[in-house]
Order: sequence, then structure tokens, then C-alpha cells
Amino acid sequence: MAPAFKTDVLISGTGAFAGRIALDIASTTPDPVNVVIAGRNRDRLDWLRTAGNARAAMFGRPASFSTMLIDLLEEGASEWMIRATRPKIAVQAASVQTSSVISDTGNAWAALVREGGLSATAVFQALLSSRVAQAISEHAPDTALINCGFPDVVNAMIMALGHKVLCGTGNVAILSNVFAGAKGITDPGRLRVLAHYQNLGAWRRPNTERQGARAPRVFVDGREIGDVFAEFDSVKLTPEPAIEISGASGVTLICAYAAGKPWMGHVPGPNGLPGGYPVRLENGALSLALPQGVSEEEAVSWNASYEEKNGLVIKGGTARFTGALHKVFEQAGFAHADGFEIDQLETVYRDLDGLRERLTRQPA
Repeated sequence: MAPAFKTDVLISGTGAFAGRIALDIASTTPDPVNVVIAGRNRDRLDWLRTAGNARAAMFGRPASFSTMLIDLLEEGASEWMIRATRPKIAVQAASVQTSSVISDTGNAWAALVREGGLSATAVFQALLSSRVAQAISEHAPDTALINCGFPDVVNAMIMALGHKVLCGTGNVAILSNVFAGAKGITDPGRLRVLAHYQNLGAWRRPNTERQGARAPRVFVDGREIGDVFAEFDSVKLTPEPAIEISGASGVTLICAYAAGKPWMGHVPGPNGLPGGYPVRLENGALSLALPQGVSEEEAVSWNASYEEKNGLVIKGGTARFTGALHKVFEQAGFAHADGFEIDQLETVYRDLDGLRERLTRQPA
């Protein structure tokens, strides 16, 4: 059933990532906000509504939560959801590929992702987000979209399909917030980080095993840190998705956007760019807030170099697999190992889903 009031924030998805966003909004928002959580798991929806409203009361926050039962895989579901809510900002956190694949080890699909890289899952992450983006374009063009599913790469796919996307959450914001916490930095203007999602892997390993890995670029008070691994040697992420930070990282931006306030921080995929950047939100629009002396061309080129070496490169309306990912897809007999036209995303998804199903039944 559609909510009977104006929707400020629509969160699609009921998993751990979506739950973290919703419940952190409940305990931190400084401004009144009406949140609708949409998904197909009725029990989970009931709990997130109950917990969200309880946490808002607990912390004295002006947030209210309602739910919408909907299966985004069904034909027309995204259009119905957007027409029914017309939110100020839509936070798309539903996916047909769980993030736990980064720590799975027991089957051949997980092994392919581990060897080829997480861009192997980009098509899965793009499926629902592209449908929601299209629904927004057609039925609520003033709605802003935050895509939580692999935004460093997928946001460029959404833009290539002709739709707008504000940004993503997590990834660069995981590292920027971890570094800020390690240094005790609370002023967002003091810290500027350029980071691609591929930078995260090194921080999941012990600090003695990070040699040879590419580091993010980190600037504090205008000075670039020469040896980032040495400077933050005490920092370590979990082997699993760092949802406690990544899911939470978009909350202050979401609340600021819903309230029409300015904001500064870090996001992946702003306006469809590859990788992650420091940004500034003003008048509902995001712009890069790069360190002095770093041009937009340099920052974008630095981020793009990761996928150009190994991953999924989006140019115009074409997607091309590169490096080890191209190799493992070719070895697995994937029909689109050499790439595909972005407007064929639905067909590519069905073919990749068949490959995943086959490999998941095989041991690693």
C-alpha cells in the first residue's frame, strides 16, 4: 500500500545495508524526515518499521517510518514504487547479488569473483538500480537517486542508459571516515581522499601484507600523505563487507539532501564518475571538492585507471571487460566476455545469471 504522506526518503531493499541506513537515520537525523522502506520480505519490513520508529523515539529524533511490500524483480514494480512514493531522494539498496560474495570461498562462482575482481558482479548490481533509475526518469524526474550497488562502476552504466544518478555510498567513504576517525578529524574540509573500490582490499589484510598494493590518495590540511599505509598502519577493515561504516556513510548526505541543506564529504560514483571523490552538496547538486592542485581530469583519470587495468570499463554506450576479469569470463565461456552494449543489460543479466547458477553448483 502506498504511504498516505509525502515521502522524503525511499529506501528500496531490506538487507543489512538498507537496514543500517534506515536505523542510523532514525537515531541521527536532525530534521523531520518521512522514510518509506520497500522490499519483498514482509517480516523484515515489519521489523525495520518497528525498530526505526522505536529508535527515533529512543533518541528523540523527528523521523517516521512506513513500509511498502513489493518485489522489484516483478515487471513494472519499480514504476509502481516510484509513482506511489515520488520521494525527494531514492536510496536503492536492493540487489540480486549479495555482498557476502567477497568473503565466500566454497564455490566456483565465488572463486571467479575472487580471481577476476568484484566487477564480475557489476551487471547484477546494475539490474535493479537501472530499473529504478528508468522509473525515476519517466515518473519522478525531480527525485534524486543514490545507488548503493557497486556505484564506482554501476553509476556510469546508469548514466550510459540515459538516466541521472546522484552518487553511491560506501567504498571511498569507508576509507575517508576510517582515516578521519584514526586522526580525530571531525571537520570534513580538512581531509580529502581519492579512492577506488579496489583500494579497499589492502585494508582487509594485516598491515604487514599491504606491500605492493596501490594506496588511495589522502590529503590532510592540504598536504598529501606520502606513505598512506604507514600513516594508517593501525587501520584494518573486516574481511566481510564493512556495513557498520559503509551503510552508515551515506546517512548524513541523505538527511542533508532531504532537508535541503549543504553537505561535504566523500562518495563513490558522483554524477556517474568512476571511483570515489571528495564532494560538496549545494542546492541539491553534487560537485567535486578536490584537493588544491588536483584537477578533475587528473582525479577522474586516476580512478578510471583501476578498471582499465582490470575490471569493467564504460565508454559511451559500451561496456568492456579488461585484465584478469576478461580472462576468467572467457575461460568460463561467458557469451559476453568481450563486452556488451549497455542497452542490452537485461539480456546480459540473464546470461550471467545462468553462468553464476552453474558455477555456484561447482566446488571452488
